[in-house]
Amino acid sequence: MSCGAQRVGGTSPGRAPTKEDQAILDKVKDAFVKQSGTNPSTFKAVLVSTQVVAGTNYFFKVDTGEDTYIHVRVFVPLPVSDEGPTLVSFQANKTKDDELEYF
Repeated sequence: MSCGAQRVGGTSPGRAPTKEDQAILDKVKDAFVKQSGTNPSTFKAVLVSTQVVAGTNYFFKVDTGEDTYIHVRVFVPLPVSDEGPTLVSFQANKTKDDELEYF
């Protein structure tokens, strides 16, 4: 196992998000707006961690503008399911320095 590798069932170390990660986050923005009752001016991933399950859980630290952050959990099923990403939960009132942890 290489350094920084994800242990089975655990979450990976936080890393810089890719364009693909941001695309996954973008697909759940409407669900976030509906569930939170807010529509942030910015919805940009600044950190991401993943957990492989029967699909993948993505944990995002999201910059929502004006120095405010949220943590967002998104589930992406296996490709054979033919379903897209789903917003599982989110945590509001986070700071840039709050650790991104499993929730």
